Amino acid sequence: MNHPFAPMNPSKTRLMRSAASLSLGMALLLGSPTGFAAEDTWVTGVTEPVKDVTLAFPIVGVVGARPLEEGAIVRKDQVVIELDKQLEELDLERKRLARELAASELERLKSLAQRNAISVSKEEIEKKRSEFEIARVDHELAAAVLKRRQLTSPIEGQVAQFYKDVGEKCEDQQPVVRIVDTRRCNLVANLEPRVAQTLRSGQKVRVEVQVGESPVAVEATVIYLSPVADAASGLLRIKAVFENPEGRIRPGVAGRIRID
Repeated sequence: MNHPFAPMNPSKTRLMRSAASLSLGMALLLGSPTGFAAEDTWVTGVTEPVKDVTLAFPIVGVVGARPLEEGAIVRKDQVVIELDKQLEELDLERKRLARELAASELERLKSLAQRNAISVSKEEIEKKRSEFEIARVDHELAAAVLKRRQLTSPIEGQVAQFYKDVGEKCEDQQPVVRIVDTRRCNLVANLEPRVAQTLRSGQKVRVEVQVGESPVAVEATVIYLSPVADAASGLLRIKAVFENPEGRIRPGVAGRIRID
């Protein structure tokens, strides 16, 4: 029989400590009557900018100009990259002159008819009007062709990346530039349906993102909660939007959301 004050076997001591820690952890999780409150649930996700666009040309061509550098601030509708367009510019100018000539001929004939300087039939005037309309459409078509060789930003933001350099060939629908606006971001996460039971669209939640050595805490608003669970994982997708006006958080890093 062992003496009641004899030293305990070290292996048995470690086993008892592990069992005690496990019991305490289960008590905290399940809210068993230990005197401790259940902790909030933290779900890990990834941050992303709300506005994030990748642009591509609808035609084949060679990159002719890149007026901006990566990281540059972009205004909405500002040209960020364009294909070589010398031939298209010449064609546009030629058709502009043809339109002006047709307009001048039409006005001259109408003026002569009003002054009764010469006999001008309605058929002649209508013919000149048709020629002017054709020239006008040709000019607008040339302008549209030229515009397709320029990519303008649909949002305000920053140039995140160029995928093509000046002189490189670009295929149609091939990504050439990415533009992001990091002033508003989402935290996207996947969580179990039982955890999502307390969440509603418009609900305020706490989001923490690691920035440097310490996390940054921000208030976010739930804007999306998937109505169906993923068939493979059984998880629900959630989005919570938060403001990031000073750009302290760089989207793409991991973060976590607190579910009360």
